[in-house]
Amino acid sequence: MTGWSLGLRTVSDGSLQQLAQNGVLYSHSNSFVSRKGSKTSLSSYREKEKFLPSIFRFLVRKQVGMLILAAFALLAFLTAFWMVNKEDASRSSELDFKEWFENSTYHLSALLPRKVMVCGEHNAQLPPPHALAMIQTKDFTAFPDPCRKFAFPPPPPGDRRRIGPRPCPVCYVPVEQAIARMPRVPSVSPGLQHLTYFHEQIPMKTEPHRGSAFGGYPSLVERNASFDIKESMTVHCGFVQGCRPGDRTGFDIDAADLKEMEQFHDVIVASAIFGNYDVIQQPKNWGKTTREKVPFYMFVDEETEASLKNSSLLDSRNRVGLWRIILVRNVPYSDARRNGKVPKLLLHRLFPNVRYSIWIDGKLQLIVDPYQILERFLWRQNATFAISRHYRRFDVFEEAEANKAAGKYDNVSIDHQIDFYKKEGLTAYSEAKLPITSDVPEGCVIIKEHIPITNLFTCLWFNEVDRFTSRDQLSFSTVRDKLMAKVSWNVNMFLDCERRNFVIQAYHRDLLEQRAHMTVLRSHAHPPPALVRDSSSSKPPVRRPPKRGKGERKSNSRRHRKVGSGSKGSSTTF
Repeated sequence: MTGWSLGLRTVSDGSLQQLAQNGVLYSHSNSFVSRKGSKTSLSSYREKEKFLPSIFRFLVRKQVGMLILAAFALLAFLTAFWMVNKEDASRSSELDFKEWFENSTYHLSALLPRKVMVCGEHNAQLPPPHALAMIQTKDFTAFPDPCRKFAFPPPPPGDRRRIGPRPCPVCYVPVEQAIARMPRVPSVSPGLQHLTYFHEQIPMKTEPHRGSAFGGYPSLVERNASFDIKESMTVHCGFVQGCRPGDRTGFDIDAADLKEMEQFHDVIVASAIFGNYDVIQQPKNWGKTTREKVPFYMFVDEETEASLKNSSLLDSRNRVGLWRIILVRNVPYSDARRNGKVPKLLLHRLFPNVRYSIWIDGKLQLIVDPYQILERFLWRQNATFAISRHYRRFDVFEEAEANKAAGKYDNVSIDHQIDFYKKEGLTAYSEAKLPITSDVPEGCVIIKEHIPITNLFTCLWFNEVDRFTSRDQLSFSTVRDKLMAKVSWNVNMFLDCERRNFVIQAYHRDLLEQRAHMTVLRSHAHPPPALVRDSSSSKPPVRRPPKRGKGERKSNSRRHRKVGSGSKGSSTTF
């Protein structure tokens, strides 16, 4: 047998028989396939004829068959990869990704041991040339200043019938004058100039804390490093599974809405309702320019959207009144209130080309023009971030105890968060912190200019909410004080009564439904008494009050007579 002879084994069935039937091999049952080796050179015509069958016999070997299967598998993988890339390319064209990819960079980070990518910064653009020209033609100094001599009035006298916080007077300039006072260029960002974000396709949890995959599980070392302000920084800021927030990152948003949210706007107003928790409140007292220039966005989950459709509130343009409804799928948290923190604190990531934003909770109704609010609390104060302080509490420790007493979160988690901050140096609020006026914000309204330092602040604030409890009032002062210790930046914490001047606070949906249900129950449980008439007389019988004994008191008789008779000056307040 020559060196190229294969010496095939006996077979009873299988591929060799099939080949034999095709005339490639000639085999007999229960016999060996034999072949005499050629003694002549391979150059002869007969040996050339035998060379081709020998190749086929070589291919049927097991090892070669596996190689063929591997080759086919590789070919199928390359074909599928090409098809996916083609699909992604068409999707990118549909969403106008070209400009976004030019402004975004993907590269391996050398700062972390994990394979973490870095998403490029989205800088808010300057206004278009025609808009900038319109602003420059208006000089607000030509307008008289109606607030120059405004003095904050003293608090009203106490009224036992109205317990709790109330609005106080606020001086706003006219809308036209407020628009003219809008800064022509973005404010200076102290210390920080360029902000980028971590991206990790499969986030890895390296430490035992409550964080989420949506937040990226930043380690304690990474958390502490994020408070060290530098000219260029990269931090965790939600949406870690992709560089385009809302596109397969968790908190997923439809393509048409994403394209709308990438448009340039000077000012936006945003809110959110998750878990069908609130009733949408329509803004009032806004001018023509606001209607044309300022969009209102309401983020909702699928449960809330279904309720809007069932109640016929959602029109064909996906709007409820002035609000454009943005549907969010694949929400990152099981807690509806925690999901609401995503748009509340990360608006700069969802709207990369917006200069100013006003966030209001879903239960609030805006009753003052957005331009007037921005002028009053940002531009007039030379501030870039404004939030109202709590009307009663100024200390984080008191706020924590109030949250525990009200059952806002489980006590163990609140205690863990406060103990952690105490070890970092958190102390009770005192006058030694002045000019800082409070450590506890109200938090339902945030007024912000989108520049790197304010974007960093809300990123780090969100990271604390993601790591600890969802009660953002507990982490606000820690993040604020750490940043203020590094750069010359401050937060305008205005009075809560001023906030109540431009928003009306409604009740949550569950409380409204509970009150309506109780009203119905009262009406059925206490129907008005029917008057029984005597058949012999047309006049109703006279009801005489029962005689009182010698020692009975009549202290409540006057109150009952007032309520029943509706006498002048009587009222009942709940």
